[in-house]
Amino acid sequence: MSSTLAPAGFSQETFDAFLAGRDEPSWLSDLRAAAWARFCELDLPTNRDEEWMRTDIRLLKLDRFSPVTELAEIESPRALLAEGVELGGQCVSVDSISSSSQLAAKWAKRGVLFGSLDKLIAEHGDLLRPYLERKLVDPHFDKFSALNAALWSCGPVLFVPQGVCVDEPFHSLSVMTDGGVDLSKTLVILEEGAEATLLAETASTDLEAGGLHCGSIELIVEKSARLRYVNLQNWGSGVWHFAHQMGHVAEAANLQWTIGALGSRLAKVNQHVALTGKDAEAQVNGVMFTQGKQHLCYNTHQHHKAEFCFSDLLYKAALQGTSRTVWRGMIQVDEAAQRTNAYQRNDNLMLATTARADSIPGLEIEADDVRCTHGSTSGRVDDQQLFYAMTRGYTRQEAVRMIVTGFFQQVFDRITIESVREALGEAIGQRVREL
Repeated sequence: MSSTLAPAGFSQETFDAFLAGRDEPSWLSDLRAAAWARFCELDLPTNRDEEWMRTDIRLLKLDRFSPVTELAEIESPRALLAEGVELGGQCVSVDSISSSSQLAAKWAKRGVLFGSLDKLIAEHGDLLRPYLERKLVDPHFDKFSALNAALWSCGPVLFVPQGVCVDEPFHSLSVMTDGGVDLSKTLVILEEGAEATLLAETASTDLEAGGLHCGSIELIVEKSARLRYVNLQNWGSGVWHFAHQMGHVAEAANLQWTIGALGSRLAKVNQHVALTGKDAEAQVNGVMFTQGKQHLCYNTHQHHKAEFCFSDLLYKAALQGTSRTVWRGMIQVDEAAQRTNAYQRNDNLMLATTARADSIPGLEIEADDVRCTHGSTSGRVDDQQLFYAMTRGYTRQEAVRMIVTGFFQQVFDRITIESVREALGEAIGQRVREL
């Protein structure tokens, strides 16, 4: 069952109706209005823009989509990341409308907040206002960022107070109906010395479903805090997926950020991590598996703003059919960020001669006492490996699946959460086709 949509298109009428239907403080309405003005000023990007040269969105008809106004009654897809896990809290949304939310009482008593951003703005607006006004994701970045800033609805928010260490993961599931729209915003705030894990996944009600996701993620990890954040993107094969994601890592803080990119028709994601305080650390893990005519483009940015910081990024992609991946990585080191240690790598495994992977690493360094390295590889399945596995009694498809699993093992070994390793491995295994 599909959700009810407002009149098609992101028009002034649509925006006015959206605001009129929300009971929000004036400061938030002002933020939305400014972002909407920016959205109206900006054109959709074209392949004349450097960042979009390899990603063609001419077939996107943005005027066919609009915010969803009523909650659909559906059977939620299987939550891969939460199976067998004792959770500290869980929230579910459908087409950017909150469906359910739970938070364990023991964490609520310690001041933890978790649930729908819409609801918690109403209940804790004074607490969340400074973080939203920081605009970690800049509405001026591009038209999609402006659209999300103007019309975001729902999305998980996690707030962990100073010194609270949560040893149970939180889980969020964002579901999209066929032809639906998801404009969710994720906000995670860990105060000084806090620790937490958030497992976030997106899914469509049907594997071939279409729709539009235009989202944002803001991760704020304050001094000496530790955050493990997992984002599994598993939209239907007809979904347009646009996202701007920002991580802020303060002094002596640690962020482990894992991306699983499996679904969508076309994805264009900007993932930025800013290391803003001395001794900040970030590990970024990416797993991409594409098939059919999928096109996934991930732009990553490791921005070192302070001294003695460390970042380590590893993205791996396996490609089938006529699919294509684009990875553009940038390590940026400010003049003040002496003794930086930064690394980025992208490896690609081609499972078809018709697939294509573009890897574009980059460095922009203004400091003179740093260690920054990058690399990328592309290769195909080794026929000798296939032959050896098949002589051991495996079918050709089983052999291919083993090789693909081995290819991703380096990333899996970096993921400390067993349910995440198992979910990614299972999802990829189900997609592998015989060569």
